[in-house]
Amino acid sequence: MNIIHPDIEKYAQQNTSPESEVLNRLNRETHAKILRPRMLSGHIQGKLLEMFSCMLQPETIIEIGTYTGYSAICLARGLKPGGKLHTIDHNPELEDFTRGFFDQAGLMQSIEYHIGEAEEILPQIPGPFDLAFIDADKENYLVYYEEILSKLRKGGIIFVDNVLWSGKVLSETMAKGDPEAEALIKFNSFVQKDSRVENVLLPFRDGLTIIRKL
Repeated sequence: MNIIHPDIEKYAQQNTSPESEVLNRLNRETHAKILRPRMLSGHIQGKLLEMFSCMLQPETIIEIGTYTGYSAICLARGLKPGGKLHTIDHNPELEDFTRGFFDQAGLMQSIEYHIGEAEEILPQIPGPFDLAFIDADKENYLVYYEEILSKLRKGGIIFVDNVLWSGKVLSETMAKGDPEAEALIKFNSFVQKDSRVENVLLPFRDGLTIIRKL
């Protein structure tokens, strides 16, 4: 569910710097060829991720949940020269499609693409991380958060997507029977009480939380 009125979202897109040719093509081809295209970060969120990355100029980025690579491309554009983005996805069927767009974006040397379960791969990637993006299986958000936070430098940023889950997080009654919604309620509450960070939950798309390590 998109909580923003479609006309407002359209206006926002019209008043946001346009997608690059590669991202526009990736957007179109994902919608035309890939299942569940709503998982794509898309124009406005992608530009937000890109702008934060460009401001931070990270040396190391970690992303959980590659999908077709839109957010990875946006984030990687802000890397310092010689920097690296590690992105993890469990679906090998998307690998050729996604690598093709990393190549078209000229970012093959900047992105290390891991295929497998994030719970197993993430502990093997050394820190420190400067920037992270979590957008994968919601039941494991807390696991990913703790592992990333332990390697995140002071002042580092974590983005967490889908934290409103179509509004089901508003009450346990609405979340009942939906394990992902129930997991997100626990995650949001945990972050809100976590003295190691400061955070803001943006009512944007399906909810985006920005977390800064203190």
